[in-house]
Amino acid sequence: MTLASLLVPALRWDSEHGYSHLRRTIDEALGAGVGGFLFFGGPRAAAAELAAELHARSAIPLLLAADAERGAGQQFDGCVALPPLGALGFLDDPAGMRRAGQVTARDLKRTGLNWALAPVCDLDFAPGNTIIGTRAAGHDPEGVGTLIAEWIDGCQSEGVMACAKHFPGHGRADADSHQTLPSVTISATWLEKDDLAPFRSALDAGVASVMTAHVAYPALDPSGAPATLSAPILTSLLRGAMEFDGLIVSDALEMRGVLAAGTEQEISIRAVSAGCDVLLAPADATGLARALDRAARRGELLEERVRDALERRDRWALWARPVPGREPSLDDEMWSRQVADATVHVVRGAIPRVGHAVEIVHVDDDASGPWPVPNRAHFVEALGALEIEANVIDMRSTGTRVPVLIAAFADAVAGKGEPGFSRASRDRIERAAAIAHEQKRESLVVLFSHPRHAAQVPAVPNVLCAWGGEKPMQSAAARVIARVSSGERRR
Repeated sequence: MTLASLLVPALRWDSEHGYSHLRRTIDEALGAGVGGFLFFGGPRAAAAELAAELHARSAIPLLLAADAERGAGQQFDGCVALPPLGALGFLDDPAGMRRAGQVTARDLKRTGLNWALAPVCDLDFAPGNTIIGTRAAGHDPEGVGTLIAEWIDGCQSEGVMACAKHFPGHGRADADSHQTLPSVTISATWLEKDDLAPFRSALDAGVASVMTAHVAYPALDPSGAPATLSAPILTSLLRGAMEFDGLIVSDALEMRGVLAAGTEQEISIRAVSAGCDVLLAPADATGLARALDRAARRGELLEERVRDALERRDRWALWARPVPGREPSLDDEMWSRQVADATVHVVRGAIPRVGHAVEIVHVDDDASGPWPVPNRAHFVEALGALEIEANVIDMRSTGTRVPVLIAAFADAVAGKGEPGFSRASRDRIERAAAIAHEQKRESLVVLFSHPRHAAQVPAVPNVLCAWGGEKPMQSAAARVIARVSSGERRR
């Protein structure tokens, strides 16, 4: 008996080498008998080719996963990209949420993947939370529960596993678990009433898996251990009181929120003992497999706990085995564009008519760190495709009276450590709007961020919310602006 099948290492596409630089890692992981892989990035065709190889070479059925909170297009070029869950929640359309789950699953399935690490079930409670924000469907427990249940049912009706995350709720966390161990200090009564409600809805919908939070909840476990390492939270609460019999999967082991508790091998043994069935994104899968096997032989992991985890992983891997399914259609692609357009809305003021030309000022609060950010040129390109000449300027132009669009980017980015805009970015946004006013020109802030961040720039008269900085939302913002410019009436 080997516990390697409980491990799901990550495979990250490299712009220069594709997946080829991972060849040795893949060979060693398959040789050890890992239970799956987590894909990040790349063209859909390349991911599909690798997925087919992995399925063919593995001695056991594999779980091939991707973070697909915003559709499979969030990871793979050539797949349908969707708005953030917060934008879909803003529409409050259960049928649309179900379709989002279906479209995501169809794309993953044709790529050879069978596990969507979505939807987020956290509540958007804390304006200071640096990592959830638009990833959550909203802040109302009952409403969010209704919507995510539809997403899950849509996804799993296509034969792809869904994953409710991050249990028991990351929305109130006071820090980013990528960087440190946050703590949620409210009472168990409030956690039960609010934060757990969407997870109960997910369980009622038959969700295949639940992902743990690298967050401490002293009211649920006074030891201060993160939920990933907490038997009171995973075994007593999730397995016991909530009667969940699907897969419990850890959030990524590479995150500091859990590594603060020990080495990768130490925390992995504790996670399995606490109730995790699958461990996500280990740095050293082969070494960790050996360490888990040693722990089982020494009795550090109870035989019954190990057997349950192995059987549960195998059962769900068989359920999600690759079989032909419906592929996304042109109709799905067009629907994704329509729903993205519908989420774009005025927060304050109005959208000026831009005519045949605009000037763009970029304010990018996400571009200063080591994390990857989407190409910011899509907004300009989309305007150009709509016959609106868009010229990017630093701040002040001369000899023109065309409107100024201030493209302001501030997403929930892992490791950024700050919600919304920095002081420097806020000053730059307000200064650009003030200069436009001095020049007797109209201006519009296009907020590629959570709508509440409009409050950070109160002096700006016109704000349009486009929710996030990915290509579909940049393109949607351009289409909405062009539609107003052409004189069409908006709802």
